[in-house]
Parts: sequence; C-alpha cells; structure tokens
Amino acid sequence: MAKLKISKKISTALINSLGAGVVPRVGVEHIAVGREQELKSLSQNLDDIAEGVAAFRFIIGNYGSGKSFILQMIRNRAMEQGFVVADADLSSQRRLAGSNNEGLATYRELMSHLATKTRPDGGALVSILEGWINKIQQEVAKESSLRPNDDGFDDQVEAKIREVVQYIEDLVHGFDFGNVIVAYWRGYRLDDDELKNAAMRWLRGEFNTKVEARTALGVRVIIDDESWYDYIKLIAKFVAEIGYKGLLVLVDEAVNLYQITPTVTREKNYNRLLTMFNDTMQCKAEHLGIFIGGTTKFLEDPNRGLFADQAWRRRTKESRFVTQAGVQEYMGPVIRLNPLSEAEILTLLQRLTEIHALNFGYENILTNKQLQEFVKEIVNRLGAEALLTPGEIVRDFLSVLNILHQNPSLAFGKLIHDSKFKPTPVGKDADVDEDNAAEFSL
Repeated sequence: MAKLKISKKISTALINSLGAGVVPRVGVEHIAVGREQELKSLSQNLDDIAEGVAAFRFIIGNYGSGKSFILQMIRNRAMEQGFVVADADLSSQRRLAGSNNEGLATYRELMSHLATKTRPDGGALVSILEGWINKIQQEVAKESSLRPNDDGFDDQVEAKIREVVQYIEDLVHGFDFGNVIVAYWRGYRLDDDELKNAAMRWLRGEFNTKVEARTALGVRVIIDDESWYDYIKLIAKFVAEIGYKGLLVLVDEAVNLYQITPTVTREKNYNRLLTMFNDTMQCKAEHLGIFIGGTTKFLEDPNRGLFADQAWRRRTKESRFVTQAGVQEYMGPVIRLNPLSEAEILTLLQRLTEIHALNFGYENILTNKQLQEFVKEIVNRLGAEALLTPGEIVRDFLSVLNILHQNPSLAFGKLIHDSKFKPTPVGKDADVDEDNAAEFSL
C-alpha cells in the first residue's frame, strides 16, 4: 500500500473520532472501504440535483454498518462539487413535526450546519449572501463602469438582486422570502447591522411571533413548525439561482422517529416525511436532495416502522426480483448497507494501522498476518454465520493499537486472545429498546 500523506490534524481527527465511536468530519476518504457502489449511486443523485431535479434516498443499515459514514462521505463530496449542504441528527427534541416546535428545531439545526466548500464547518448563511452580493457588485462595476460610491450603482445592484428574487416569488412563501433577502441587501448597503441581523434571524427561523417579524422586517409570516420544509425548498431554489449546484439535506438518526411512543405523533412525523418524499420524487422541488439515515427497524417494523403504513410500504419495499435473485439494487429509493466482507475489514484495519503509526510517529508494528489473526478472532467469537459491522470493530481495534503503542512489551496475540472483545453483529439494534413482553404461543 502506498504511504499515506495526510496532515497531523486529519490523522488526529480520524483517530479521536473513530476511537470515540463517531464519524469524523474530515479525512473519511482515507478509510473508505467497500462502499463504491453506494457512493456511485448517490453521486449520480448529485448530478441529477445539479440539473434541476430533486432526489430522496434512505440509507438503511443496523448500528455500526456505516450509515453516518456514507452520509459524511457524500457531504464532503457535495461541497467539493459546489453544493450547499445542511445536516442534522434527529433526537427527542428534533423531529420533522411535533407539538413543541420539534420540526422548527430541526430546521434551526440544519441552518446552523449550513456549509459550503469555503465554509465546511457550518454557519455559511452569511457568507452565501454576502458572497452573492459581492459578485453582483463586481458584475455591475464591470458592466456599467460605475464605482460603489457612484450614484445609481446601488440601484443597479438591487435590480439584479430582484431579478433573482422574482424566480422564487411564485413558490409557496416565496414573496416573503424574497422580501427578507432584499432587506438583508439594504442592511448591507446602509451598513445597518440591526436590519441584517433581523433578516438573518428570520432566515434561521428564530422569530417567535409574526408581530416581531412585521416590526423588524415588514413581513407577515415566520418560519414555524408547519412551514419549515417549504423554506427548505425555497433555499434550494435560491442557492441554485445564485450559482451553487443545489442544496443537499442530510438527516441522520431517523430511528428517533421510530422510537416516538404516541402513535399520533409518530404518524404525524411519518406523514411529514412522506410529503418530503413525494415532493422530491415528483419533482415538485428543484435542486434539492434529501438523504435519510435510519435503521432496518425504522423502515421495516410492521407495527412502528414505515412499513406499518401501506403508502410507505408500497414506495420502499424491495422488488420481488431483487429478493429472488439475491442481488443488491442501488438505484431505488432505499440503499441497504450490506456488511463488509472479511477482505474489506482487513483493508480497513490496514489503513487504520498506517494512520495510527503516522499520527504517533512510529514504524508500523503489525503485519498483515496479525491483522488477519484479528479478523479471524472476530469471526470465531461471533460465529461463522454472523455478519461483520465496522463500527464496533474499528473502535476496539483502535483501542488495541493504543494499548500496544503504550505498552511495547505486550504481545499482540496475547492481547487479543485474552480479551473479552465481542463486536455487535449485524441484525442487532443494540441501542433500541426491545419490547419486554414475553413471546409465547398457544
């Protein structure tokens, strides 16, 4: 394997994140193994979104199978290609709909994580707007030979801004959205921080009452729990009009919807998700991609999962030809993450070994034979019929590397054979509470 060339910052981020059981924000391409077909399919979605259509995909797999990893990979790829990206993890406080602004909380989380190639860490809304305004100012200066302080310059800039705004005014809530964009420009032109901040608060969904919004900006609506998804569609259209390829929304931990106890609330969330699915699949949205990460139970549980609703079951159930042929389909609305093979697990461990050695400045101390021994130990402990998930394996393997680095006299073989290491096999959603009712038959 060619020697890795990565910075200390990236190698440290990889080791710290993976060792803690979370997906790193940077450097994931260095540990990408065995997901070529899935990434190829999602990359095709990016091409479609750039052409003006919309896409909706479920990334389905059990804990540790790589859902979050795939979403992070496609997030980084989308930013490199010129997309605006927003991501959020669902939780008990952040859902798609609710009675206590849980849907609005998700919107706010997405806006706080809004990212571009030049602002990959989030908080990109201001830079998106000001970069666009600066671009228009340069165009006006070039076309008219006027300078920013000349009479008529600002009027020409505003005319160009309104040209873009008019493309979104015919969408739901588009008129008010356009007025807020113009208000931000006027605050920018007049160096009025209060007006700019008011526009940003509105766009981020931070106004609590319509009276506040009308007083600050002269608009009569606010982004709330019922309307937030309409504004996601507006933002996607807007960013495409100002030079980006589109908006990619990544929502992980959809299992939190499955875990909602009240049936009415859970169905309300599933119905909101269905609206999003139908809009994108029927191209009622433009330049918008929505990728959802969830567990198998979230999708297939006949009592609480999406399959409990016939509308969802019809849209997402695998074709009988797929199940009969025993093959994987990558072009449908659902991408199922198969477990990595033993060879792919071995390749992943080789890369982790090299990254760890590079980060801590020592020569690689483990041979391929020892790594094969580690994989064999995993298989033996799980049983030959079990399937391997990378999540727990990676975390425990990094722990092994740390222990060996800190204790040079400790033998690798003794460490792995004497330990109680037992990764979570595919098929077990370990973090989901099971129904405690005893199973019985009559």
